[in-house]
Amino acid sequence: MPVFDSTARKQAPAEPTFRTAPHNIEAEQALLGAILVNNEAFYRISDFLEPKHFFEPIHQRIFELASGLVRAGKLATPVTLKTFLPADFDIAGLSVNQYLARLAAEATTIINAEDYGRTVYDLSIRRDLIAIGEDMVNLAFDAPVDATPQAHIEDAERKLYELAETGRYETGFQRFAQALTTAVDMAARAYQRDGSLSGLASGLTDLDSRMGGLQPSDLVILAGRPGMGKTALATNIAYNVARAWSGEVRADGHMATVNGGIVGFFSLEMSAEQLATRIISEQTGIPSNKIRRGAIDEADFEKIKDVSIELQNLPFYVDETGGLSIGQLAARARRLKRQRGLDLLVIDYVQLLQGSGHRANENRVQEITEITTRLKALAKELNIPVLALSQLSRQVEQRDDKRPQLSDLRESGSIEQDADVVLFVFREEYYHQMRKPTESNREKFDEWQA
Repeated sequence: MPVFDSTARKQAPAEPTFRTAPHNIEAEQALLGAILVNNEAFYRISDFLEPKHFFEPIHQRIFELASGLVRAGKLATPVTLKTFLPADFDIAGLSVNQYLARLAAEATTIINAEDYGRTVYDLSIRRDLIAIGEDMVNLAFDAPVDATPQAHIEDAERKLYELAETGRYETGFQRFAQALTTAVDMAARAYQRDGSLSGLASGLTDLDSRMGGLQPSDLVILAGRPGMGKTALATNIAYNVARAWSGEVRADGHMATVNGGIVGFFSLEMSAEQLATRIISEQTGIPSNKIRRGAIDEADFEKIKDVSIELQNLPFYVDETGGLSIGQLAARARRLKRQRGLDLLVIDYVQLLQGSGHRANENRVQEITEITTRLKALAKELNIPVLALSQLSRQVEQRDDKRPQLSDLRESGSIEQDADVVLFVFREEYYHQMRKPTESNREKFDEWQA
């Protein structure tokens, strides 16, 4: 057995290393100098850069003042700016006048302004990422008694999502030639697809002819009262899209969809087994209650077996987790897109989703507003159609004409604002059956029956 010498000198602990947050003072100075020399430089970075992105507080203030002056149609120069800054302010031994003059004197060309702006912006994003990481660590170490790890994960996801969505500098004007190329590519894909549609074919001919299929980046709301068949219609569309899927391996090795699509289905109300039973019932024509009770004969069983074999090979993915937050749903959709591919997302239904933590204490209308806004953002981000089911309010039942209207959308006017398409499901026979008179009143009964 080895013997340890207790008198052996312990190794001295390494000196702690202190790291400053990522920043580039020279890039900030060069950018501010370029703006002060030529105000046109401001317009090259104004669509993505804000004062908060600068590391040095005095640079934040200078950029804020210069922005205000330029946007007001005035000239932003060392002379005009100095009147808004305290005269006794000391910057590395320089007065405000001297520092502004130094910035202008050492300014580089306006051509590089956008590159310096991107450098400043990227470093700011890195600092924000560090702050989120520090918050995650501190929360994990000193978590309140009533806080769950899941809540911490959702909060971190929300912060990262907000950071990714705000102030991206890739957007802005593009050459019209680029838009033309995209339009021609879309037409070529439509020509190759079944039905010659620019979007995904839902399998419902009349619907596809009106919409041109389910379009990428569209938020499609499918709304109706309970019992109208929203879920049945959504599962039919999802099944038709998945059944028509075909793909090809591209030069870079990834599988690209040629026809149909890979479907992700968030079933917040029903279990995956119930959903599968519904689809089998719809495709075989055997009532689902007979399938659940086992009241089927041998011929029915053969039909169920054949449909089940076909369903096994479909690119159809179901998430049956109840009570999902919009942040969790978005994260899972992104993961599916990355790992398996994703061409259509179906959500059954919007009112069963939860908003982010900071909306939980506010009213439900604001929460639904946040949910629909983020669903539309998710459709654009993943470039896929999102089909979201929604309940209608009871206002429909109080009218003589039971046909739904946009104002019947439950809990938020934002649903109709954020949606690109709103579809209503309406079955007249449902209400007609409810108005059935007694057979003793022969005249009214005959009229009803006719």
